[in-house]
Amino acid sequence: EVRLVESGGGSVQPGGSLLLSCAASGFTISTYFMGWFRQAPGKEREDVASIDSAGVTSYANSVKGRFTISKDNAKNILYLQMNTLKPEDAAMYFCATRYPRHVKNYNYWGQGTQVTVSS
Repeated sequence: EVRLVESGGGSVQPGGSLLLSCAASGFTISTYFMGWFRQAPGKEREDVASIDSAGVTSYANSVKGRFTISKDNAKNILYLQMNTLKPEDAAMYFCATRYPRHVKNYNYWGQGTQVTVSS
């Protein structure tokens, strides 16, 4: 069974940092496309970052230079390092994957982890 479990969210002040984790089970993240998304109340879900099986990364313009997506293949964990956080980064953050590989859209999602950025 494919399962994704996020953790690491919390409340930080503007300018602070958080490391989000996404523990995967039921498949090996090293060979699958993985992504981080976020959704704030009243707003549409936003793509934040993605990483493919080769380790090629992609970021939303709003987080470029501040967020870093990475994965630990040995631990089967996806990460999102978030630095220089802004109030507009506050949202529920989700990790997701496309499984099996031929699937075009993200079809497995975690339950999310809440990030709050305020002074």
